[in-house]
Formats: sequence, C-alpha cells, structure tokens
Amino acid sequence: MTTLPTPRGALTADRPLADLTWLRVGGPADWLFLPADEDDLAGFLAGLDPAIPVFPMGVGSNLIVRDGGIRAVVIRLGRGFNGISIAGDRVTAGAAALDAHVARRAAEAGLDLTFLRTIPGSIGGAVRMNAGCYGSYVADVLEEVRIITRDGRVETLPASALSLAYRQSTLPEGAVIIGATFRAGRGDPAALEARMVDQIARRDASQPTKDRSAGSTFRNPAGYSSTGRADDTHELKAWKVIDDAGMRGARLGGAQMSQMHSNFLINAGGATAADLENLGEEVRKKVFQSSGITLEWEIMRVGEHPQE
Repeated sequence: MTTLPTPRGALTADRPLADLTWLRVGGPADWLFLPADEDDLAGFLAGLDPAIPVFPMGVGSNLIVRDGGIRAVVIRLGRGFNGISIAGDRVTAGAAALDAHVARRAAEAGLDLTFLRTIPGSIGGAVRMNAGCYGSYVADVLEEVRIITRDGRVETLPASALSLAYRQSTLPEGAVIIGATFRAGRGDPAALEARMVDQIARRDASQPTKDRSAGSTFRNPAGYSSTGRADDTHELKAWKVIDDAGMRGARLGGAQMSQMHSNFLINAGGATAADLENLGEEVRKKVFQSSGITLEWEIMRVGEHPQE
C-alpha cells in the first residue's frame, strides 16, 4: 500500500469523479486531494513520491474522465485558491476563481476582461488552455502565472515562458497553476456590463447551455489561404465541417452531437465516457472522409478505459 503525505486538506482514496465533471461521466481517481491552501499543497507535493503522477483538475468543464478512472492523485483547488484582487490595471486571480467572476469583478473596476464572461471554467484551466472567444485570448492579457512545481516549489513565471498558442500552453511536468495576473485595458463599467449581458444572450441563443456538455468539442481547424496552403487563422469552424459530414445530431448510446450547435458533444442521458469519446472519434472519421480535415479534440480526455 502506497503511503502518502498527511495534508491538512481532504485526501480521499478511490474517489469517483463523475459528479465533478460537467458531462457527469468517469471512473474514480486513485486519490482526490483538496488542499487547504498553498502551503498545504506545496508540502504535500514535496513529500509525495516522485513516481506518483498528479493531475490538476479544474471545475471539469472541458474534460472527459474515462470510465476506468485515473491512476494518479487528482488535485482540485477550492476556496483557498479563488481570491480576486485588483491594483491599477492589473487583476490577480486564484486558479480556482471562475472566469465569469473574474470578468465581472474586473468590469466593476472599469477593466476589460469581458471575453472571460462566457468561458465555462476557472482561471487555472483558462491559462492552461489559452482560452478565448470574441477574438480575445488569455495570451493577450496574461502577465504572469504562479505555479507549484511537482517537487513543491512555488514559482512565478512570465507569460512568455508558457509558449501560449491556440488552445495550448507549455508548463513544467506536474506543475499546478495556483494563480495568474492579467493586465487589462480600461473601459466604462456600465458599457462593459452591457457587453457581457449581450455576450450571454448571444451564447444562450446559439449554444446548448441547458444541456450537459463540455463546451466546444473540437478545435477550429486551421484556415486555408487563397493559395490553398494551411495557415493559422482558424476562420474555418469545426461546426461547419461537422455539418458538412452530416453529423449534426448524431447519437451513440447516451451521447449526442447537439442539434443546436454541432460542435457540442452532450450527455443526452445515461451516457458513458466511452459513448462520448467514441462518438467524437466517429465524428472525426466522418469529417476526414468528407473534407480531408482531421479535427483535433479541444476537450481533454484523461484516464483509462475499463479493464475487459
């Protein structure tokens, strides 16, 4: 039996994860750790056998945990990591702070982080995925990020160290993001609030926000220039090539590609992680057959398939 450090926060063995993900699927983690604060997390990681993998998990909004679960210590940050502070044109937020809350607090102070308002998830995930919408990305405003390394050291990294790109970043293996600082442009608080209200209305009119989904399933493919050469504009939308392949509304078990927005994979009732992932792979296959485009998953898929 592996011996783990004794933290002040909650440490639970064989903890099912389905109720912690937006899609409500997935098997158990070997261990789920909810650290009390930064010192608790740093001490735990410093004392944890280096051979034991860790998996930082946000609010599970962009995640499929496979039915066999995760052979790791899953780290989920909570109240000790959700503070938001503002000084001048800088907004500092804990990794567990919800994107929407950060956008609203910034707007109240006359700072424009409005693009975060409709992004489902927390700041740690937004940084890791370089989240963005409406033409703005985390990379445009991120100044620095605080992490705890796999061996328990607290470090501050400039945004340039993360190699932020479309829906991706580079972080040290096993590092846990604990906070980030953004430098935001100024705006009128009332105008910023009105913009966010409009964004919410547009989102609710075009996306299945009432269904169990994990946000956009696939990354938008790279666009194509007039010469036919691939570029990085991402003007070509994933939903369009999914529609062209006839996969809007496609079903497999309890999984479905939304009729409302075909790049949203939803748990229509009783889906397993395998249903969801296999339907996604079928969509990728049909899109490739239809257009020659290979869609890349935006939803993170982690863990193991069940043993036969």
